[in-house]
Amino acid sequence: MTDAETTERTEDAVDEADTAAPEPTDDLEDRLVAEGEIAGDYLEELLDLLDFDGDIDLDVEGDRAIVSIDGGTDLNKLVGRKGEVLDALQELTRLAVHQKTGERSRLMLDIARWRRRRRDELAALGDKVARRVVASGVSEELAPMTPFERKIVHDAVAAVDGVRSESEGAEPSRRVVVLPA
Repeated sequence: MTDAETTERTEDAVDEADTAAPEPTDDLEDRLVAEGEIAGDYLEELLDLLDFDGDIDLDVEGDRAIVSIDGGTDLNKLVGRKGEVLDALQELTRLAVHQKTGERSRLMLDIARWRRRRRDELAALGDKVARRVVASGVSEELAPMTPFERKIVHDAVAAVDGVRSESEGAEPSRRVVVLPA
């Protein structure tokens, strides 16, 4: 086979792949549901390979698909220390969705309700520190956090009058600082 024939066949295969891809929908919710289903299928295969039990739940909150895995006894192994394994699995799942859709995904993965509990803990921390700063008038710097974690703290601080928050530093040591307003 000549180089020209190989190139022609490769271009034909690319054209066929482009036309075989599902049409993107204009409806955001339909797109997010489709992302969730792709992610659910990917994670189901992963759980089967690892021989882990878990129920996969798909939801849409705002402008992102939410995929949760609950129910299995081994699931904490998929969360890891400080959610590091969970973050990696979330990125892999987003890549799997991107590979199927061609669109960047903002999908959120939660395993064994770890993110939900962490969100509650961080919101309480942000509220507690904000109230302490209001009372003392002295700024407080929190431990380094991921962007997801900092956003939760910033939102909690914003709900308290008399304080504001900023992020300082560079990743992975970026942290929230709570200051008097």
